[in-house]
Amino acid sequence: MQMLFQWEMSKQDPKKLVEQFWKGAAAADLTESFANELFEGAATQIKDLDALIEQHSEWKMERISAIDRAILRLAIYELRANTAQRRTVFNEALELAKKYSSEESTGYLNGILHAVGKTVKKS
Repeated sequence: MQMLFQWEMSKQDPKKLVEQFWKGAAAADLTESFANELFEGAATQIKDLDALIEQHSEWKMERISAIDRAILRLAIYELRANTAQRRTVFNEALELAKKYSSEESTGYLNGILHAVGKTVKKS
């Protein structure tokens, strides 16, 4: 989520961003690899992810906060890629919203994720 947020703010090359991100962060090799996979996957599908968000939201993307956009993009990418169980994806997204966004965002994001989740094959 942090890489997606940084990428949207800087619009730099995703591979360069990944390099810079890991200079200042530490993680186990598997965690780093998985995070990179999620970021790169979401970044390459950004138009499709944004279209799904707008389709299931009452707001245009510009009106959704950058942090909430990053959380939604990551969660929807994970749902579509089937990288984790649906409940896990939802819970992680809502925990990120509680930590980095606002209390109001959790309900809003939950609604969008459940609506999008109905269109994505269940895991």
